[in-house]
Amino acid sequence: MGSKNLYLNIILRCCLLAVSAILAGWIFFDREIPALGIFLAVIFVFQVTELIRYLNRTNRQIAFFFDAVRNDDSSLSFPANTGNKSLNELNTSLNRVNKSIKNIKIELQKQEQYFKTILEHVSIGIITFNEQGNIFLSNTTARSLLNCNPLTHINQLQRVDKKLGFAIKELKPGERKLVNYSSKTGTIQLSLKSTLFKTAQDKFQLVAIQDIKNEMETKELESWIKLIRVLTHEIMNSVAPITSLSQTILGYYKDAHWDTPSPKIIGNTVKGLEVINERSTGLISFVDTYRKLTRIPPPDKKPVRLEQLFENTITLVNTDPNSENITISLELHPPDLEIFADKKQISQVLINLVKNSLEALKNNPEGKVILKGDIHENGHVHILVADNGPGIPEDLMDKIFVPFFTTKESGSGIGLSLSRQIMLLHGGNLKMISDPGKQTIAVMEF
Repeated sequence: MGSKNLYLNIILRCCLLAVSAILAGWIFFDREIPALGIFLAVIFVFQVTELIRYLNRTNRQIAFFFDAVRNDDSSLSFPANTGNKSLNELNTSLNRVNKSIKNIKIELQKQEQYFKTILEHVSIGIITFNEQGNIFLSNTTARSLLNCNPLTHINQLQRVDKKLGFAIKELKPGERKLVNYSSKTGTIQLSLKSTLFKTAQDKFQLVAIQDIKNEMETKELESWIKLIRVLTHEIMNSVAPITSLSQTILGYYKDAHWDTPSPKIIGNTVKGLEVINERSTGLISFVDTYRKLTRIPPPDKKPVRLEQLFENTITLVNTDPNSENITISLELHPPDLEIFADKKQISQVLINLVKNSLEALKNNPEGKVILKGDIHENGHVHILVADNGPGIPEDLMDKIFVPFFTTKESGSGIGLSLSRQIMLLHGGNLKMISDPGKQTIAVMEF
């Protein structure tokens, strides 16, 4: 409505200007009445001045409004009763828009405060800084982990620890780093992960900081507890029958009232000793296997072509009885992909993973195993062993890397734990991804 009245006022004034100009010209030149023509000319000039003043007044109102918006000033208010209907309606519209902007700003401030509160209470440290190193956001956890408060520039971290400051400063987007530094409370081990994001004015880098020392100690304790449970279970399974049989045999001969044992006692004694020997030998073998698991030699790293490694692995596993009717294929991107590793140790890991897949597919007439090598988006080489087997149940995923844990009747339970240890010695990792009923993927990360 305000715009309509404004247009009508302008059109009316322009029409009056046109009428005044035509009438002044007609009287001055055609009727030759100079005095009246001059008078109309004066009226015409007055109308032009009034139109300019009217337009300037409207433009000033709009200009004031946009200046207030640009200066983030929501307190500006325009009078709604000026005696001019069109101007009143324009002012009312501007006040309504200004109120809407003010409400939006209040809502944004509430959201900003809400997210700041969340960031202050998360257990992960978060900092954001621009290309000049100016830090715009740092939560309480980050300042505590970095031992720096206040934290306004990335160079401040150089005074805390040079290695820490350099690690964060040189951290590339998408990269993850582990860094240790000494503080008054002892050595702190941090995990750093960076993400790049852009705004209309600048580029920012967000770094997530996490103290993994306590977490690693907790995980290490959990791993020891799981290992001790498995060791206790295996040892008790061997020691319990040995103890029982030895007590039975001891009972035959302790306080005996005969000079020569009967054939039945001799037979039971021989059988008992055979079982004791068998269980003792098994226990020694079990302990020897554990000793081998803890004594893997350091890897002798050399360049290894994955194509040759895959082909050798396929040749070896094709002799496995479980490989019948199972398709084993390979994929490489790029075809000449190489890794820097100990060929014997990595072959051992790869063979173990493929055999696990063959074992899982032995009852699947359409079984498929794919060996795949590619370069991950983070620049690291990944080797994948994927099969379309039944997958790993969710309740077993946290146990499959525990030494001696196995669901196979003839398995030793050290294959995956040994494979992961070899990958850790190579500075990488081994993880399993399973979709029960569809597929299992073993990922070797270098």
